[in-house]
Amino acid sequence: MAEKQNKEVQQFEEQSDGFEERVIEIARVAKVVKGGRRFQFRVTVVVGDKKGTIGMGVGKANAVPDAMRKASDRARKDLREVSLFGTTIPHESLGKVAGAKVFLKPASAGTGVIAAGGVRAVLEVAGVRDILTKSMGSANVLNVVMATFGALDGLRSPAVEAARRGKRVDELMPFWERRKKHA
Repeated sequence: MAEKQNKEVQQFEEQSDGFEERVIEIARVAKVVKGGRRFQFRVTVVVGDKKGTIGMGVGKANAVPDAMRKASDRARKDLREVSLFGTTIPHESLGKVAGAKVFLKPASAGTGVIAAGGVRAVLEVAGVRDILTKSMGSANVLNVVMATFGALDGLRSPAVEAARRGKRVDELMPFWERRKKHA
């Protein structure tokens, strides 16, 4: 009885910490040993608060729920900040991992998330609502998700980039924002 209550409290705490959790992939993997094959499950999870904080975790276990718990815990330990510009990203970015490449391009308000699979899940938990993406090369889900994280890690805020280049912030805004200011 006490175990059931502890599980309910634990699930409530996971939901009340402000992070949304998305399972990207559940794969059955095998290890070949002397007696045959040993099967396990590998679960890939991303978590985010929809305000620019995201994390990814991979968990392996003999049962799917155990693997999900491990992946979720690792994702919460691997949180990182992403630079956002309103509902999109501040500039174009390319992420590469192994044979997978993911290209992210900012989009004007109302465009939506033009992405599929793991890229969409990562961007939605990050809080991006308007973006164009292109996934090239490998279709391996794990590598595509890690490439998306690489592209998001390469983003810099317009204020930081303007200071680095010695320009005004409004010169580095996306073209649709510059057009609004001149009209």
